[in-house]
Amino acid sequence: MGGRKTKELAVKKSDIDYSVYLVTGRGLSKGRSTLDIVTAAVSGGASVVQLREKSANTREVIEEALRLKAFLRETGVPLIINDRLDVAQAVQADGVHLGQNDMPIEMARHLVGDRMIIGISAESVQDAIAAERAGADYLGVSPIYATPTKTDTAAPLGLEGLRHIRRAVAIPLVGIGGLNRDSTREVIAAGADGVAVVSAIVSADNPESAARELRRLVEESR
Repeated sequence: MGGRKTKELAVKKSDIDYSVYLVTGRGLSKGRSTLDIVTAAVSGGASVVQLREKSANTREVIEEALRLKAFLRETGVPLIINDRLDVAQAVQADGVHLGQNDMPIEMARHLVGDRMIIGISAESVQDAIAAERAGADYLGVSPIYATPTKTDTAAPLGLEGLRHIRRAVAIPLVGIGGLNRDSTREVIAAGADGVAVVSAIVSADNPESAARELRRLVEESR
């Protein structure tokens, strides 16, 4: 494949646990650092971390990614970079998550090869099928419910929309959009392999306890 070689993942793609997928958000962190929140969340059971920095410049995103990578390296928890394939390559992150308006997955895969995780946002069954055929490793199915943390998405899919997507594809699904401890059980029961959350952990008074509770609910719902 074209592009520079990436490092081997800390864990095999087939072994990645999508149970509690933390998406960072500095604006919701109540003044705490992203590293502090990630450290606490991973201690509580967060199993994937996505660095999402929409308002930071490239240098800031790289510096934050390197801080997270240094911590996550020994935990076995993969680091995913939102949108920015250039940053993911520069810091040798474990993967990148692309939206429907970002670089096409075929082009991204050509650049990074097979070892890097590529996740895709899917807002419909058609999105999901196309992403799986193009080589996505997992799907972020969104939004399940309306959410104030992301306003540029389609209408909420609801649980029935999630079920339709689950029947259409075989790769892992992570539900995202308005999820919290109260909705975790039903999202897992509808076919998601995990829940992706921002404010449920980032804004929690105790991110470690919040992550631990979500992890418990996911595991009990399987």
